[in-house]
Amino acid sequence: MNRKIHKIWRTIRNSEELQEEAIEQLEKAQARLRKVETEADRFRVNGYSEIKREKLNLIHSISTTLEQLENYKNEAIDFEQQRVINQVRQRVLQQALQGALGTLNSCLNNELHLRTVSANIGMFGMMK
Repeated sequence: MNRKIHKIWRTIRNSEELQEEAIEQLEKAQARLRKVETEADRFRVNGYSEIKREKLNLIHSISTTLEQLENYKNEAIDFEQQRVINQVRQRVLQQALQGALGTLNSCLNNELHLRTVSANIGMFGMMK
């Protein structure tokens, strides 16, 4: 009976030692888990910060690009307006020059006609 009791006590002691080892391993695992969770939280926060920073950079970049496109559009509109204004000026000047040329031709024709008539009258007067 003594042997059985001794064996039971040894089994109990072994069980207690195994339990203590299991508790130590569990505590180490819990400590590692806490460390990993803390590091994961840090990465998560840093990741969110990085994503937010990238998002703001992208928004700024898009805003700058849109502003440049708006400026290019306005420059193109201004250029086109100036081109049309210049075309209108050119047409007005061309019409004014054509009108002046027409008036000048008319005046020259009238002058030539008067001189021709005068010359003819003069010649007719000499012939008499």
